[in-house]
Amino acid sequence: MRVALLTYSTKPRGGVVHTLNLAEALAARGAAVTVWSLARAGDRGFFRAVDPAVTVKLVEFTDMAGDTVTDRIVRSISVLREAFCAGDFDIVHAQDCISANAVGRCVRTIHHLDQFTTPVLAQCHERAIVEPYARICVSEAVAAEVRAGWGFSPEVIPNGVQSQRFIDAADDKPALRRWRERLGRYVLAVGGIEPRKGTIDLVDAMARLQQRDPALSLVIAGGETLFDYRDYRAAFERRCSELGVSPVILGTVDDADLPSLVAGCQAFAFPSTKEGFGLAAMEALAAGRPVVARDLPVLREVFGGTVAYADSAAVFAAELRAAIDAPPDPAPGVALATSMTWDAAAAAHLDLYRRLDSLTRPRGW
Repeated sequence: MRVALLTYSTKPRGGVVHTLNLAEALAARGAAVTVWSLARAGDRGFFRAVDPAVTVKLVEFTDMAGDTVTDRIVRSISVLREAFCAGDFDIVHAQDCISANAVGRCVRTIHHLDQFTTPVLAQCHERAIVEPYARICVSEAVAAEVRAGWGFSPEVIPNGVQSQRFIDAADDKPALRRWRERLGRYVLAVGGIEPRKGTIDLVDAMARLQQRDPALSLVIAGGETLFDYRDYRAAFERRCSELGVSPVILGTVDDADLPSLVAGCQAFAFPSTKEGFGLAAMEALAAGRPVVARDLPVLREVFGGTVAYADSAAVFAAELRAAIDAPPDPAPGVALATSMTWDAAAAAHLDLYRRLDSLTRPRGW
C-alpha cells in the first residue's frame, strides 16, 4: 500500500512528531510510506533523522517580507498543492489544516479543534474538517467535539509513545547531572509560550511555588509555530516581571537531549487549555516524572489517575508542590505510557486504510 502522510512543518510540534512516528511504524509493517512537508527557512530535513524505510519529500517554502500569518498559511496551501500528486498514492492522509486544504480528497487526522477569527483561516479550518472523506481523532473527547459540531463520526486511534527513550533517560545519570548543573531544580513545560499552552497560568503558579522555594525554576522548552503570538508573549513577559518569575526559555531542544531534560525535572507541568491527546505529558510519565495537567475531559480520558489535575493557578501550585514534596509512585504512569505503542497505532491505521480501500477501490490491494 502506498501511503502519503502530509504535515506542515519540519519542526518538533506534536502533529509533526506524530507524523514521523506513525510513518516509521507503518513502514515497519510493510507500507510504502512517503512523508510530505513544507521546508521553511532553508530546512533540509526534519528535526530528527527519519528511518530510511520512509521516503521524505520536502517542498521548499520561502518566507516573504511583509507576510501576515494569513498570507503565510494561504501561500503554504498553494505551494504544497502545486508540488503534490495524489495519483501516486493509494491513501492520502493529511495531519493538519494546511495539508488537508492543499491535497483535496484525503483522510484527515483532527488532533484538536481550533477557533479562528480571521475569515480566511476559519474557512480553511472548516474545509479541513468537512471535505476529507474519512476522519481520525487521537482521543474520544475530540471525536465527540467533531460529532457534536459537524455530525461526523471519526475513527479514534490513540497516539503511540516512544516510551523506551524516556525510560532509559531516567537512568542516564551523566545527562541528568548536566541538566541539573545547568538548570538546578526545575519545573518543566514543553510546547512554548502561547495561549493554547496556558503559559501565563503557569507563571502565576510558579510565583506561588517560589514564595516557599525560591531556588525552584521554571523551564520552558519548544515552541515552533506558524502563528503570531507576539501579544501573548508580551503579556507573558509583563506577568513574569510583575511576579518576579524569571523562566529559563530553552526554545527548541535537540531531539536527542529532550528525554533527559524531561527526566531531570522535579515535576512536569501541562497547563494546556486545549489538547488532542497530551503526548508531551505521556513522555514525562514514561520518564517517571510526576505530571500536573489542566483538568480537561480529554486529559481525564487519556491519563486517568496517573496524573494530578488543576483548574487554576492556585491549584496548579498546590499540586506541583505536593508532587515535588512527595512524588507519587511512577509505576502506573510508566505502565500507561508503555502500553501505548506506535506499532499498535500503525496497525489500527492500516486496518482503517484497508476498509476505506475496499469501499473506494474494489480491485483490493
